[in-house]
Amino acid sequence: MSPRMLPATVAELSRVGLLAELPGEKLGELAACMHREYVPAGTEIVREGEFGSRFYVVLAGLLSVTQDARGERALLRPGDYFGEVAPAMGIRRTASVRAVTPATVASCDRAAFDEFVKPLFSH
Repeated sequence: MSPRMLPATVAELSRVGLLAELPGEKLGELAACMHREYVPAGTEIVREGEFGSRFYVVLAGLLSVTQDARGERALLRPGDYFGEVAPAMGIRRTASVRAVTPATVASCDRAAFDEFVKPLFSH
């Protein structure tokens, strides 16, 4: 299996502060749903204003978060996450995210987000 098709590991996801709250069994189920992807530097992963349903975690590299009206908003590092606003609230993407360096992200679809991740925001 190519590295791009491997799911994220429990160890990788446990380094994401938000996801560390999940019990081990649930974290394992989420890891199996998360698809790893290598992203070359300069690649836009999500674009502000688009509809989006995937939730992402940063496994390696640096990513820049920008908004058209406000410029650069944040720099994401391994252990950070993004893409939660659109699926959680059913709205368009609120920012664009681009790889500053070569990066690896893992993402899950809306169904996995709703089951495993969205409840963590209600604490």
